[in-house]
Amino acid sequence: MLFGAHILLYSDDAEADRGFLRDTLGLAGIDVGRGWLIFALPPSEVAVHPSEGAPRQALGGHSLLGAELYFMCDDVRAYVQRLAGMGVVCTEISEEPWGIRTTIPLPSGGELGLYQPLHPTAFERKDLPG
Repeated sequence: MLFGAHILLYSDDAEADRGFLRDTLGLAGIDVGRGWLIFALPPSEVAVHPSEGAPRQALGGHSLLGAELYFMCDDVRAYVQRLAGMGVVCTEISEEPWGIRTTIPLPSGGELGLYQPLHPTAFERKDLPG
């Protein structure tokens, strides 16, 4: 029986990005040893999009599907303002038929997606802190 999902982010500065997830985004987590942090995530869903030639991650002779992480929120503009108050400048906000989106820059130079869905979600919504 499946009981959860574990998402891997690959970073050029994992320590800085872990600190950002903990200190700026406020994600709770555990230290599994030697400063290696694993974070709890809000309820999640998965959608399968056509790859259109996107690269895959090679692991032990296997070809893993590529993935993107988008955090979901009630109000993208308000969350972007909150991050701006902490010195984080998100990319431009774009309105799509499925949602309002932006990206959050990480200390490593990578980015995380952030969007306000305009579609039903696949999970029962519970108000969470943050």
